[in-house]
Amino acid sequence: MGFKVTGATTALITPFKNNKLDEATYAKLIERQINNGIDAICPVGTTGESATLSHDEHKRCIEIAVEVAKGTTTKVLAGAGSNATSEAIDIAKHAQSCGVDAIFSVSPYYNKPSQEGLYQHYKAIANSVEIPVMLYNVPGRTGVDISADTLIRLFDDVENIYGVKEATGSIERTIEILSKRPEIALLSGDDAIDYAILANGGAGITSVTANLLPDLKSELVHTALKGDFKKSKEINDMLYPINKVLFCESNPIPIKASMYIAGLIDTLEYRLPLVPPSLENMKKIEEIMKNYNIVGA
Repeated sequence: MGFKVTGATTALITPFKNNKLDEATYAKLIERQINNGIDAICPVGTTGESATLSHDEHKRCIEIAVEVAKGTTTKVLAGAGSNATSEAIDIAKHAQSCGVDAIFSVSPYYNKPSQEGLYQHYKAIANSVEIPVMLYNVPGRTGVDISADTLIRLFDDVENIYGVKEATGSIERTIEILSKRPEIALLSGDDAIDYAILANGGAGITSVTANLLPDLKSELVHTALKGDFKKSKEINDMLYPINKVLFCESNPIPIKASMYIAGLIDTLEYRLPLVPPSLENMKKIEEIMKNYNIVGA
C-alpha cells in the first residue's frame, strides 16, 4: 500500500463559471492550499458538489488536483464515492490511473444498505485498486452509518483500507474506534470538533473551513500532532464562530459564499438544487469573516 494520507486536509469546493467547471480558478484555489501548509487536498467530496457533477467533471477535478499538486509535498486524497458500487469502482480506478495518493469514499447514500452491504461495497472498491482507501462516514447526509464494528472488520480484512473520515459529530465514536484499533487513521470530518478528535488520537482533519483559512487549519493540526494541545485548542476555539456560521445552511452553500465575499472566486454559482444563502445568512457570514485574516485573498 502507498503513502497513508493524514494530517491537515481540505475538502475542496468546486468553482463554476456559466454552469461549467472553472478550471483556472480551481487550479488557483489548490495552489493557495499548497502555499499555506495543507498536507492534502480532497477534490470532489460533499463540499465539491460531487452529487451534481457529471462523471466527466468529477474525473476532471481529480486530474487537475493531481496536475497542480505534482512536485509538491501536498498529497491528493480524491473523492471516489457513489451509491452504486460499480460507479464508485470506475471513479476509484480513474483516480488511481491519474496518480492520486489515496481515495476517500462516501457511504452509499439513499439506498440504505445493511452493515453487510457496506462491508461488501467497500471491500469491492478497495479490491479494485492498489492505492490506499479511506472510508467517509457522514450519516447525517447519507442516511446510513458505518458502525465501528464494520469499519474495524474492513480495516482488519482489507489491506489497503487504512482509515476513516469520521463525520458523525460524536466524540464517543472516535473513542470507540481508536480504543479498539489505535492504528486506524481517523480524520475529523466536523470542523467544530477538530481539536477534540485530534486530542483523542485522531490522525488529522478533512476541513470545509480550510478552503477559507488553510493557514490556521494546518497550524491547528500540526501543533496537535506535535503534542502542543494548548496551542491547538486556542486555534480551534478562535475558529469556532466561523466554523459555526459556515454551516448555517447546507454545506457547501456558506463556504462558497464566504469565498466569493473574500474574492477567492469570481462568481457565486451552485448547481440546483443548491441555491445561494439567504440575504440574512449572507450578512452573518460577512460579519463573522471580518474577525479573520484571509491570506491570499
